[in-house]
Amino acid sequence: MRLGIIGCGAIGSDVAKAADMMNDIEKIYLHDSNPVAAKNLCISLKKATVQPVKEFLTDVDVVFEAASQQAVTTYAVAVLEAGKDFIIMSIGSLFDDVFRKRLEDIARKHHRKIYLPSGAVCGIDGVLAARIEKLDSVTLVTTKPPASLGKSVEQRTVVYKGTARDAVKQFPRNINVAACLSLAGVGFDETIVEIVADPVETRISHKILAHGRFGRLRAEVENMPNPNNPQSSYMASLSAIAILRRILDPIQIA
Repeated sequence: MRLGIIGCGAIGSDVAKAADMMNDIEKIYLHDSNPVAAKNLCISLKKATVQPVKEFLTDVDVVFEAASQQAVTTYAVAVLEAGKDFIIMSIGSLFDDVFRKRLEDIARKHHRKIYLPSGAVCGIDGVLAARIEKLDSVTLVTTKPPASLGKSVEQRTVVYKGTARDAVKQFPRNINVAACLSLAGVGFDETIVEIVADPVETRISHKILAHGRFGRLRAEVENMPNPNNPQSSYMASLSAIAILRRILDPIQIA
């Protein structure tokens, strides 16, 4: 398999380095809006080359995005229309219902898949199953060290409480888990998100609370920040790598 990567920051680098060690991946193409970042990452890899997205699209099988919501809106249509599967880390970009529906239509037309890694949370599989019957409510409580949110506070502070739709608009680089949870469950307008900055915390925690006909679900995980980017959980990188392995693996665990 040949892999294209858009975004050579912390997550993109983690995925590229993992992919470089996978026998089933023969070539990696890198692109970043900062050419120096792509070049520096390329130097550390054996199978990689730096190339613009529009050039590597004809050569890859799968494209992985780890750049920004803007990168998704810029490249998603071209990736899918080129007949390539697309892994999206900046899931908050899909809060735009019209844009998301357009991507779904293109993917169906070209028989392609859009993969959304569950990122830094656990319990998404339970929410997906529960919505088959009826989900009454879904809430996400995210607690991060202030630096992870770009904040400076001296005590535990709720910096946001509201819908997932507004959360991904106000915190586009911090709360992609809310977008993933929304798409798995009751949608962007019904999913409630609370974001807390706590100077005592050294880890990033996400707690999912769901209630419905199935019963009640409570899932909580405490993640270490990515050593190369404190705004992101290291689990987000691991989740992306897991998706890549799932695409390659003939045995699928649902």
